[in-house]
Amino acid sequence: MGKLLPERSCIHASSGIHRLGKHTPGPADEAGPDKGDGEGSLQGGSSFGEPSQTVNEPLLGSACRVLLLFRIHFVWSPVLMLTRVLGNTGLRVPVLAFGASSLGQEFRPVPVDEALRSVRVALDNGMNLIDTSPFYGRGISEVLLGIALRDVPRDQYLLCTKLGRYDLSHFDFSARRVAESVDVSLHRLGTDHLDIILCHDIEFVPMQQIVDETLPALRRIQQEGKVRFIGFSGYPQKIFRFIADQTPVDCVLSYNQYTLQNTRFADETIPYLKARGIGAMNAGPFSARLLTNAELPKWLKEPESVKAAARQAAEECRRRGMNIAKLALQFSLAHPDIATTIAGSANPENICNWARWATEPIDLDLLRDVKSIFQPVHNLGHREGLPENN
Repeated sequence: MGKLLPERSCIHASSGIHRLGKHTPGPADEAGPDKGDGEGSLQGGSSFGEPSQTVNEPLLGSACRVLLLFRIHFVWSPVLMLTRVLGNTGLRVPVLAFGASSLGQEFRPVPVDEALRSVRVALDNGMNLIDTSPFYGRGISEVLLGIALRDVPRDQYLLCTKLGRYDLSHFDFSARRVAESVDVSLHRLGTDHLDIILCHDIEFVPMQQIVDETLPALRRIQQEGKVRFIGFSGYPQKIFRFIADQTPVDCVLSYNQYTLQNTRFADETIPYLKARGIGAMNAGPFSARLLTNAELPKWLKEPESVKAAARQAAEECRRRGMNIAKLALQFSLAHPDIATTIAGSANPENICNWARWATEPIDLDLLRDVKSIFQPVHNLGHREGLPENN
């Protein structure tokens, strides 16, 4: 039977599928010849031979949980999260991944117990790809993740961290710092290997260094077995072709550019990546709170016209009984060529809501109307990093 989890939160009777059984979701299973070609599947069971249950993506919205009441406790296993294969890596990842930037108190002070519980709630809800960086909290995020994951079997989650950015204006992509950064991250996270490592926000430096020095250093570390797959992240779409035209990478991460308002990642870059077998990851489905009901942060860089359209879209959603954040997340998750979308929070309730929304069908009529509101500002964004990298 499954674990007895009396403290377990996020029990939504209509929000997903649970299969009773061992507490082993098996996120690190790699897709082989018998595991499909990257189409969505629901993943559950053990990574040691217990078969995954597969459904077509259109059926996901009708999924339901199976709950067994044993005395006064629920007995259950983690959510069966829809998964896709990350490019040519063979790595099967959840469509909704957990972003751990908030654990570094990037946005608000976070109590330690709440931060640790957020990680476990994310894992319990199938978000078993975890994204972090030494930049997040200047190391705090990685340290807290290492503590939170200490008693979790290593084959039950995937770790993605980054290197090269260590403070707002401190960047170091030298080969020497690459080696140091990987070892420090391994120590903080309490593991002997990283599943994915990314050069972080490369648009802030002359990018030829990434091609000539940083990525070759990462390839050497990859050969040592410390990292499985390597890539880079950033905001301007120009960066993806600049790097991948010159050197092979396994995967990339774009942020805030596959949303209800901005789809440049899909319009300009994803077909290019797909043709080369490079895994596409997306972060920021809420576009730095732009697509939520929260007060917009003062540091938000989007043009005022975009902010105004977002408020209008949020009001239209509210008028029709919908949270714009739900629509935003569902839209980002739906793209079949984006392997995973990363959303971050240190609020367990938010994480529970996201996992539930991921199982529910999108309101296509509302989506059409909201996209109409955004049409005049579609793909408007801002510059990030060095001018020549935009």
